[in-house]
Amino acid sequence: MVIIDSPSHNAYFNIASEEYLLNKYPEKDIFLLYINAPSIIVGKFQNTLAEINLEYVKEKDVKVVRRMSGGGTVYHDLGNLNFSFHTKWEGGDFLDFSTFTEPVVTLLNKLDVPAELVGRNDLLVEGKKFSGNAKLIRKGKMIQHGTILIHSDMSVLVDALKINPLKYVDKGIRSNRSRVTNLIEYLPEDTTTESFKKLLINEMLKENKDAEIRAFDKNDIREIERLTKEKYETWEWNFGHSPDYNFKQAIKIPAGFIEVHLDVNKGYIEKAKIFGDFFASEPIEEFEAKLIGEKHDIESIKETLEKVDLKPYFGKVNLEEILSLFK
Repeated sequence: MVIIDSPSHNAYFNIASEEYLLNKYPEKDIFLLYINAPSIIVGKFQNTLAEINLEYVKEKDVKVVRRMSGGGTVYHDLGNLNFSFHTKWEGGDFLDFSTFTEPVVTLLNKLDVPAELVGRNDLLVEGKKFSGNAKLIRKGKMIQHGTILIHSDMSVLVDALKINPLKYVDKGIRSNRSRVTNLIEYLPEDTTTESFKKLLINEMLKENKDAEIRAFDKNDIREIERLTKEKYETWEWNFGHSPDYNFKQAIKIPAGFIEVHLDVNKGYIEKAKIFGDFFASEPIEEFEAKLIGEKHDIESIKETLEKVDLKPYFGKVNLEEILSLFK
């Protein structure tokens, strides 16, 4: 087994490193650990916009990254340790999460923390979740990765994932929000994410006599950064990869009530319909047509609407009011 402790706190880099390691070590077992600066990690089959509070995320500069595996959306910050097991897939029960969560549970039990695997893929302590896990099979290998909440900022977690469920009707898999807790409530007060990571690495070394610690070399970092730029930082992967969905939003402004309905395919608007009690001197269908083919992305829509005189369609409105319809 190769144990790798990522030197980066960049979520784009760390999620990309999981895909990179599939090619780097096609035969070896890998145990990767990383800690991300504030970021939201979205499951492969989810509609990103339906999972995040986009305005809050942009305001706080929280990275949004889609991972390769399914499952739900999770929040990462420097108080959260992430672990990732890579092993050859030799059949068996794909939904058995116990094998690769056992080292975490064993370590915590040794520290007198009553941790246990409950249900399909969650680690709980006294009924509260501190770790969610997901997995995938690709290129003959299985990856199972999970989170460990040590002292994560719960207020940011709640605000970053606070969305309006009435805006979206889609085929994506919605996250099931659980009651969560930080392990710092059960561990010595001076425990940090880094110190717990060292304990977990030592546990793995003790239980796997053939294990060796390796670091990413310059070539590894260069290739991971290339994959990051080409895929994991892109709008196409993180937002455009979302399943088809319908979006609706309404606002009440001095010009009247305005409601927008969008059909979105792979992140691009395919159909737009606008309703309301506003007064228009030009056919609203002309405005709707300007949205077709645009990304359902506020910056892209803003760039298009900055070239449009909005008054003939909505009366006395400003650009920011109309943009709020698409958030």
